[in-house]
Amino acid sequence: MELIIQNLSKTYGNGVKALNDISLTLNRGMFGLLGPNGAGKSSLMRTIATLQEPDSGSITFNDGFNPPIDVLKQKDEVRKVLGYLPQEFGVYPKIDAETLLNHLAVLKGITDSAKRKKTVEVLLEKTNLTNVKNKNLGGYSGGMKQRFGIAQALLGNPQILIVDEPTAGLDPEERNRFLNLLSDLSNDKIIILSTHIVEDVQELCPNVALVNKGQVVFAGKTSEAVDEMRGKVWKDHVKKTNLETYREAMNVISERMVAGETYVHVFDNERIAPHAIEVEPSLEDFYFHRLKVINQN
Repeated sequence: MELIIQNLSKTYGNGVKALNDISLTLNRGMFGLLGPNGAGKSSLMRTIATLQEPDSGSITFNDGFNPPIDVLKQKDEVRKVLGYLPQEFGVYPKIDAETLLNHLAVLKGITDSAKRKKTVEVLLEKTNLTNVKNKNLGGYSGGMKQRFGIAQALLGNPQILIVDEPTAGLDPEERNRFLNLLSDLSNDKIIILSTHIVEDVQELCPNVALVNKGQVVFAGKTSEAVDEMRGKVWKDHVKKTNLETYREAMNVISERMVAGETYVHVFDNERIAPHAIEVEPSLEDFYFHRLKVINQN
C-alpha cells in the first residue's frame, strides 16, 4: 500500500506558494507531518483529500491489489477509500451521535439498512461513544467530538485516513485515549497525522516529514531524525537576567520553564559548560534545530 506524491506545487491567488515541488512516499501505518503554522501542511492534506487542485504534480494511490488510482483525476474513486478529519469540523448540535452518523453513512453510500446499522454500532463502540450515542452532539466534550470526528471519518472503512491537529485542546486523558485509537487503526491503513505537537508524532509515527514554507526539508524515519541529534543536545539552567546573553553566545534550540526556573536545550558537538547535562535527544529537539538552521540560511 503506497501513496506517492510527486512534484506537487500550489500557488494561491495572493501569490503565496503553499506547496513547492513536494515529493513524498507514504506506506501503511502512521506518518507524521510536522511544520509551523503556514508551512503548507493543510494545503497538502486538502489536496490529497481532493478538496483543492494543485498547479502541477501528481498523487497516486496503490493498494497492491487494484489498478493504481490517480488521486487528482479519479476523485470519486479516491473518496471511496479516504477518511478525513479536519482541524475544525462542524456538527449539528441538536442531533444525537447515532442519528447523525447514520445519516452520514447514507451519504457515504452505505444504503443497506442492516449493514449501515451494524457499521454505526461498530464505529460508536470503537470510538468509545456507545454510552452517549443518544446524547446531542452539542453536549459533547472536546474529546468526545474528536472521537465522533474519527467515527465519521472511518465510515466505509477507508484505506487512507487524514487527521489534522486531532489532539489540540484535549485534556491529557482524552489525548491519550485518542492517540491509542489512532495507533490501533494504523495496522491496515495509511494514517497521516498533521500536528504541531511534536511529542504525538514521536510516540506514534515511525516516519515523519518536516514541511517549511511549502517545501519538505526532511523526510525519513523518526528514529533517524532523533539519532542525528544524539550526543549534541545539552541541558542547562539559566537565570532569566542572563538569558539574552546566553542566547547570543549559545546555539539555543528551545527554552522551557520548570517550577519557575528557566532551562534551555543547546545544540553543540561538545559540552557547553561544566554544569551542562547531556540529554537524550527528542524529535522536538530535531524539529527546533532544523527549523532554526533553515531560517538562518
